Amino acid sequence: MLLTRTIAETRAVIADARTQGKRIGFVPTMGYLHEGHLKLIDIAKGHSDFVVVSIFVNPTQFSPTEDFAKYPRDFERDRRLCESRGTDLIFAPEVSEIYPERSLITLQIEKLADRLCGMRRPGHFNGVLLVVSKLFNIVQPNVAVFGQKDAQQLTIIKRFVQDLNFPVRIIAAPTVRESDGLAMSSRNIYLSPEQRAQSTVLYQALQRAKTLIEAGQRDAQKIVLEMQQLIATASEAKIDYIEIVSVSDLQPVKRLDGERQVLIALAVYFGRARLIDNIVLKIS
Repeated sequence: MLLTRTIAETRAVIADARTQGKRIGFVPTMGYLHEGHLKLIDIAKGHSDFVVVSIFVNPTQFSPTEDFAKYPRDFERDRRLCESRGTDLIFAPEVSEIYPERSLITLQIEKLADRLCGMRRPGHFNGVLLVVSKLFNIVQPNVAVFGQKDAQQLTIIKRFVQDLNFPVRIIAAPTVRESDGLAMSSRNIYLSPEQRAQSTVLYQALQRAKTLIEAGQRDAQKIVLEMQQLIATASEAKIDYIEIVSVSDLQPVKRLDGERQVLIALAVYFGRARLIDNIVLKIS
């Protein structure tokens, strides 16, 4: 496995792989890897011949009040995990390599970022798209793999690639969960033992919504209310949002009758850990 720190080195290594006729797979991460990330690598390997994993905590997607400086980092552990999964190249630049000076050109998102996490984290997805555009231009992958757990990010990146004609196929990877249903996340490390025990209520609430819909409930407000009541049984939980939105444009739906698919998404604080999760359901 190779390791590069600069854009020039990375481009040279990938150019050599490409001259050998290899398809390039890409998994962008912020490090502190877990099994969910490793599944992304597995999927990338199944769709390419040379897998690149970037490890870069991107400052432009954090607001001044968020946890950029304290975001968990453990590069040596990440390196070992990547190697164990057959990664071909880790690109792990310093912030100064990606942002040698303040960016004067930015990316703006309209409709898709006005709900869910985008409403509560102004500018977050603009920062995500800025770094993704840079990484795509550096790596120039044939395929890139993103997790369904970050459903809004996934939807925005798919539209970004479509609107700006990036020649890269975006592959969505299913959410990887702990045995009790909690979605794997680097931020789970922030949970105290009590918060970790209570955090299973998030998946339970999503499954409750699924049960209600399968039983014929089509009133989104009633479904959300039952989810809120279930999550409220966890004393450490503080709901940020629970929303049912259309998969196509992430806009809220009042009734599910006219929808083919809906995204049921939530964000809940347990102490300083803000956990997100979601499920996509087909409406029959």
